[in-house]
Amino acid sequence: MQLKSFISATILAGTLYSPIAFSSAPAPTAIINNYANIALATYEDALFSAQHLQQSINTLLQNPTPVNLEQARHAWIAARVPYQQSEAFRFGNSIVDDWEGRVNAWPLDEGLIDYVDTGKYGTESDENEQYRANVIANTSLRVAGVEIDATDITPHFIAEVLHEADDIEANVASGYHAIEFLLWGQDLNGTNSGAGNRPATDFSLDNCTGGHCDRRRDYLQAATQLLITDLQEMVGNWQDDGAARQELTAKEDNAAIATILTGIGSLAYGELAGERTKLGLMLHDPEEEHDCFSDNTHWSHFYDAKGIRNVYQGEYSRIDGSVVSGPSLSDFVAAKAAVADQNMHNKLIATEAAAQAMVDAAGRGQTFDVLIGENNPQGNQIVQRFVDSLTDETQAIENIIAVLDLDNIQLAGSDSLDSPEKVME
Repeated sequence: MQLKSFISATILAGTLYSPIAFSSAPAPTAIINNYANIALATYEDALFSAQHLQQSINTLLQNPTPVNLEQARHAWIAARVPYQQSEAFRFGNSIVDDWEGRVNAWPLDEGLIDYVDTGKYGTESDENEQYRANVIANTSLRVAGVEIDATDITPHFIAEVLHEADDIEANVASGYHAIEFLLWGQDLNGTNSGAGNRPATDFSLDNCTGGHCDRRRDYLQAATQLLITDLQEMVGNWQDDGAARQELTAKEDNAAIATILTGIGSLAYGELAGERTKLGLMLHDPEEEHDCFSDNTHWSHFYDAKGIRNVYQGEYSRIDGSVVSGPSLSDFVAAKAAVADQNMHNKLIATEAAAQAMVDAAGRGQTFDVLIGENNPQGNQIVQRFVDSLTDETQAIENIIAVLDLDNIQLAGSDSLDSPEKVME
C-alpha cells in the first residue's frame, strides 16, 4: 500500500513538472558525471537488495516454512525494484550490455535446472540437448556431446559450465530468473490468475518434496551468491576508476550524449515495448512474460520505464530515501529545444501512467499473463496502451536526436513492432 501511494505521488508530481529554461546548456561532462553517479547508486542499491535477498534465502534454508518462503519471495520482488531501473544503462554501454545476460537473461528453459510438469512444458527441441537436463536431479549432463561432472553445484559450475550451455540462450542457469524459478516453481496457470506455487518443503532436508532437496538448496545458494558477485562487479565498473565510467568519460561530448540516448531509446522501443511486451501480447503467450514464475511483470515493466525517466531527468531516488541528482539530459535539451524537452516529459508521464494501469490491474487479480490472454480484449488494450506510450516516447527521443543533430545512433528494434508478419509465420 505504501509503495502504491509513493508511485501515485510520483505520477502526480510528474504531471506538475515544467522544465526550467537554462540560459545555457549544462556541460556534457557534467551531465555524464551525474549519469555515471546515478548508475553507481542504482547498482549499489541492486547489490544491497540482493544481499538482503541472500539473508532471506539463508533463513528459508535454515527453517523451510511457508512463512520463510514467502519472505524470500518478497525479498526477490524488492530486489527487482532497483535492478530494473538500472536497465536504462544497458544498450549504450557495451560493458553493461555484455554483462547483463548473466543476471537478467530470459526466457529460460527451466527444465535445465529442476523438475517440471512435462505436460505443460512444451515440446522437447532437438536443438537443445539440455532442455530437460534437470541438473538438480542429476550429477552429470552432456554439453557439446561431452559428459560433464555436475556433482558439485557451485557458483563457478553455474557460471562457467551450465549458463548458456552449448551456446544456447534459453539455457539460462544464473541470475534473477533462475532464482525466481527456484523460489516459485513453474507457473502452471497459463493466462489464468495465479503464479508458481513451489512448496517450502522442496527445500527441506527432513521432509523433502520434489526430490534432491540438498542439491536444490545448493543451487539456490550458489545462484544467489553468483548474483551478488556479478552485481559487485558492476558496482566496481561505475566507481571513479571503473571500466564503464572510464569508457564513457573517454568519449567525445556528442558520442557521450549519444550513449545516453541510445540506452533509453533502445530500452523503450526494441526491448520493453517490443520483446518484453508486444511479443507476448501478439502471441497471447505467458511464456513470453518477463517475470513469468512470480507474476511480477507489471512491476518490472513499471521500473524499467521509471529507469528511463531517471536517466533523462538526471535524478534517482535511492532505496534509503536519499536522492542522487544533477545536470541532466533534460537540462541540455531544454536549453537547445524547449519544445522537444517538454514533449519528452509529456511522453514519460504518459508511459508511467500506462505502466501504473497494469499495476492497478494486477492489484485486481489481472497480472500481465492474464491481461495478454486471447479472450481478454480489455486486458489486451491495457497492455497495448503501454506499448503505444513507449512507442510515442521513442518518437520523442528520435526527435531529440534530430534536434541535437546527432548522427549514427541506432536504436534497438523488435520484429514484433517492425515486422510482425515474421513473428506470426
